[in-house]
This record gives sequence, C-alpha cells and structure tokens, in this order.
Amino acid sequence: MFAVVKIAGQQFKVAKDQTLYVPKVNGNAGDKVEFSEVLLVDTDGSLSIGAAVKAVVKAEIIAQVQGDKVIAFKMKRRKGFRKKHGHRTHHTKIKINEIA
Repeated sequence: MFAVVKIAGQQFKVAKDQTLYVPKVNGNAGDKVEFSEVLLVDTDGSLSIGAAVKAVVKAEIIAQVQGDKVIAFKMKRRKGFRKKHGHRTHHTKIKINEIA
C-alpha cells in the first residue's frame, strides 16, 4: 500500500514505516502530524484518485534538520567583482506511521 501526498507544496510517494525528508513542517521532535491532502492511494492493486480519495496520512516528526550548504558564487572577469552567498535549507525528517 502506498499513497501520493502533497506536503508543503511538493508531492511525495509514501509507504508505511518509511522515513523521508520534507520541507520544513512546524512542530518538535516526537509530535504527530496528519497530511489530509492525499492525491492517490493504492490498496492491493486498486487505485483511488482525486475526489474519491478519503485517506489521511499520519506521521511522526523525528527531527528538524538542515540540508547541505548551497553556494551561489558570482564573478565578472577582469572587473574585480566577486560575490559569494550561501544558505542551508531547513528540512523536517518524518516517519510515516499509517495510511488510513
């Protein structure tokens, strides 16, 4: 059984007991969250799509983490212009407990 769920504007294919990194979701480690915007559910070969889907994905927040550093470096040759910016995107590590 798997489902396609929309979390923070992105779609993820999830299954029971799966851990994944999603864009930052408010909450602390150990909190339970529910994602009601389920787009597709597959239960033993039968698909439910669109408005026919009545499932809810229940998950648990494991940790709030930061992604790898991304560096944006700009330079114009022979002009002495160099600009370096960097950032680390915030992610939330979640574990899918149930698709109901």
